Amino acid sequence: MTPIVDELRALASRIDEAVMPTLREGGMRGLDDTELIAVMRAAAHVQRQLDAVMVESVGEVDARSRTAVRDERLTSRLGCHDVPELVERVTRISRQSASGYRKAARAVRQEASVTTGQPLDPALPPLREALMDAAIGVDGLLRAADPLLAMGARANRDDVLTADAVLAAHARGEAADGAPPASADLLKVHAQTWALFLDQDGAEPRENRTTHHRSLTLGAATERGVPIRGMLLPDVAAQLQRIFDSILSPRTDRVRFSEPTERDDAAPPDDRTRQQKQHDALATALTVAAASGELPFVGGAPPTLIVSVRAEDLGSGTGEGHAHETDLPISAAALRHVGCAGVVQRVALDDRGRIRRLGTEERVFNRHQRRAIGLRDGGCIIPGCGVPAAWCEIHHVTDHALGGPTHTDNGVLLCWYHHRYLDRSGWSIRMNSGVPEVRAPSWFDPSRQWRPATTSKPRLLTAIRRQ
Repeated sequence: MTPIVDELRALASRIDEAVMPTLREGGMRGLDDTELIAVMRAAAHVQRQLDAVMVESVGEVDARSRTAVRDERLTSRLGCHDVPELVERVTRISRQSASGYRKAARAVRQEASVTTGQPLDPALPPLREALMDAAIGVDGLLRAADPLLAMGARANRDDVLTADAVLAAHARGEAADGAPPASADLLKVHAQTWALFLDQDGAEPRENRTTHHRSLTLGAATERGVPIRGMLLPDVAAQLQRIFDSILSPRTDRVRFSEPTERDDAAPPDDRTRQQKQHDALATALTVAAASGELPFVGGAPPTLIVSVRAEDLGSGTGEGHAHETDLPISAAALRHVGCAGVVQRVALDDRGRIRRLGTEERVFNRHQRRAIGLRDGGCIIPGCGVPAAWCEIHHVTDHALGGPTHTDNGVLLCWYHHRYLDRSGWSIRMNSGVPEVRAPSWFDPSRQWRPATTSKPRLLTAIRRQ
């Protein structure tokens, strides 16, 4: 066997002897938080190293399977239809994952010259070096490489190499902003932004192609229903997705698709699949549009929440409250969280139950402010979260109870989780001249620096143009 095989087998043996017995005995439960995070970091580093081995080996299989004579291909000689099938059989990974390794190999592998046999430059050299240094794994590599390579001849080669170097720097944590190493999803956002910046033809040629192929067809009725198929324009698909989000978001009011039972809590659990829910959401949207032209939407018109609290608790911000439609008490912290996302009317009672003060409805961020904040922030501003703007709530950076204004300069997008548990997550948020900045917990960013936060492609595109 070659030294590569010997070393990999030795590594597998060391892991089997030193690591696996601890895992089998539940050793993870005995680790403190710092040790647990350290284990994950070390395992991820080893995984990225193994990803480099897989990318190179799959790339070599791919190269040996591209000869003109079918019988001479490695895949044919081993009785496989194509490269993904061969990789799937050897490694026992999914066909999708096997195809991903081949795609990654074509992005960074050094092909040999047909005439001289000398290695040629890969399509994306800096990303290849990041892969070889275990700074990036196959997930991050694919998300960074796909937008750049999809441009083809529409982008200048030197400009693509510049973007390649910047993305590799983000993967290493060596970018100009000094941020920690970017996750795969953040690399995708940066790569898509570079692709928008470098594409010389712009969106119009793509728009022309999609316009030509747009279609929507209702098939012949069957005993199971009426099939539907077609191809939507990007803006039409985005609008439809927005409707789905407005109805299916877990943070919106429940939409009923049948008459309620006598007791609401006796209703059977919703066992619909996501596809069935989207069908029902479309049916709801069509019905509402036909009847009144109005559609439900996220955040713009939230329900009124009436909360009863003791008068002294209202001033101190302690104790608990009770919402109009629930028997469970609501903590002061939860009330502040809910108050960021809706219209609140406060009713203050004294100890005898007498109404002391009936407040007027206080509307927080309206739909116009929400749209503007969504364009600025792109989604939840906690790096790597990935929750889109449609499912986010707006957080008062300076609490409303402390005099914080309901203004775009004081509101940021947070997903439900990061909004509800911001105080205990370790993340800090501040506004700097109307721009949100975040400070990561020390386990993620030891420097604890404040950094601008956004996944908004227009803002990222502006930052690239300033470089």
